[in-house]
Amino acid sequence: MKVVAIAGGIGAGKFLRGLVRVVEPANLCVVVNTGDDIEMHGLRISPDLDSVTYWLADEMDRARGWGRREETFRATEELARFDADAAWFGLGDLDLATHLFRTSQLAAGMTLSDVTAQIARRFGVPARVLPMTDERVTTRIVVDEAGGERDLHFQEYWVGRGARDRILRIVFEGVGEAGPAPGVLEAIDAADAVVLCPSNPVVSIGPVLAVPGMRDAVASKRPAVVGVSPIVGGAPLGGMADKVMPAAGLEVSALGAAEAHRTVLGGWVIDEADRDLASKIEEALDIPVAVTDSVMRDDDTAEALARATLALIG
Repeated sequence: MKVVAIAGGIGAGKFLRGLVRVVEPANLCVVVNTGDDIEMHGLRISPDLDSVTYWLADEMDRARGWGRREETFRATEELARFDADAAWFGLGDLDLATHLFRTSQLAAGMTLSDVTAQIARRFGVPARVLPMTDERVTTRIVVDEAGGERDLHFQEYWVGRGARDRILRIVFEGVGEAGPAPGVLEAIDAADAVVLCPSNPVVSIGPVLAVPGMRDAVASKRPAVVGVSPIVGGAPLGGMADKVMPAAGLEVSALGAAEAHRTVLGGWVIDEADRDLASKIEEALDIPVAVTDSVMRDDDTAEALARATLALIG
């Protein structure tokens, strides 16, 4: 069975740990959000690509949810002694090696897709990991500031300012000029299933589907497209979906998350806590809904969730 997973961040990483127990890793292609990418201290940082890679490689810090296991932050701590304002984005010492390698290879003329493949091989990841695009697409958050507007990079909004600002609008800068990374459309076309991981529907899955040609490609596989709600009991298990979903006109619920993917979904998986929403989602979107335990406490529960997800579309 060939599967394409569309992913971003921690929830996706946890889910993928279970998915590779169900699907032969060599038959899995993970298409990852790069709207969160940022340049810091001259380095190209790709948070979601790295998070997915570290989770698949079993190198992640489970307690923190992001970054490398047994990570230290001595470089960031030392930077803060020079300039506290320059150290707002915590870069781990092990993680720095990944960013240094990526930056040097991009400067040498390699594409982001090629560098990502090299990094995945370094970590022994047998699944194919692809960025959504090789072009620069940046998620910008325009917020209210004293009655005016302030344009922030997504990382500034989320990490630097703790998602405290009221969002006026969300912009995927550069997406109109971007195209899917090499191999992405071919992988979707050949897939037996396309899975929307339990990631933020607006700023994790949203940028991927916004790349020209991507939404149409996924929609063409609609009977085989299944998603997992990142919202449980009316709240995200992590992240800031509750901040950005209202700004996109979406209710913070399993129903609202499904509505974000209305044009592509063939099935939707929700948690037991949201069982009463199942019939509402089925009626509103005309798709089957599966109800199961979607809180991924460990790899075993992630595997059970992955099995239930694929079972929904046969």
